[in-house]
Amino acid sequence: MTQPTPVRRVLGHRPLLLDLFCCAGGAATGYHRAGFDVVGVDIVDRPNYPFTFVRADALDHLAALVASGEIGRFAAVHTSPPCQAGCALTIGTNKARGWGRKHVQLIPELRALLDATGLPYVIEQPNGKAPVRRDVWLCGEMFGLGVLRHRNFELGRWIMPQPAHPRHRGYVRGYRHGVYRDGPYVAPYGSGGGKATVPEMQEAMGIPWTDVREELTEAIPPAFSQRIGTGLITATLGVAA
Repeated sequence: MTQPTPVRRVLGHRPLLLDLFCCAGGAATGYHRAGFDVVGVDIVDRPNYPFTFVRADALDHLAALVASGEIGRFAAVHTSPPCQAGCALTIGTNKARGWGRKHVQLIPELRALLDATGLPYVIEQPNGKAPVRRDVWLCGEMFGLGVLRHRNFELGRWIMPQPAHPRHRGYVRGYRHGVYRDGPYVAPYGSGGGKATVPEMQEAMGIPWTDVREELTEAIPPAFSQRIGTGLITATLGVAA
């Protein structure tokens, strides 16, 4: 097993994390709370992103950082690549009904670049058939949130324990197969059919700084990445964050 790569820290400074495919900063906020400074990269402008932001193609930007040696400024990399090529909705309902379109799978190329950095890294994806290891998986019920939002995390060059998964308290509110059910969780995607309003999504995930539905739909709750970030610092430094 590959030994964890030590996080690079300078006395009096927080380690710097590169946040690729950053969207509005759900993941970034959790890492910041865990003890990192964060630089986000996305292909479109993200004016709601709460930290340093670079508009660029994530793979091109990472390749340039590796080639120039500038990747050495960073302690770790988090990535949330587009999930449409492997998510449950794309490969399930949409495929069965002939909806949607073909999506490019970026993860193999991304992983090769991440391995070239020599840094500890994270690849985050929803449940589905994306080609990622399920080294750790998280659920909103682990943090008492109003969403389930199960997410899988591949951990490169480091490891952390899998948290216990509490039993769900009930249904996700909304219609499923023509039947409406109430429950303690909201569905933070789509609209109509009992799905969450924007204010409900903000509250349920703990993301009050953006009211853009698309950004909320794509976000992971900061509680998730705070747990991952704390595990990363603990694993690579041998101390709690």
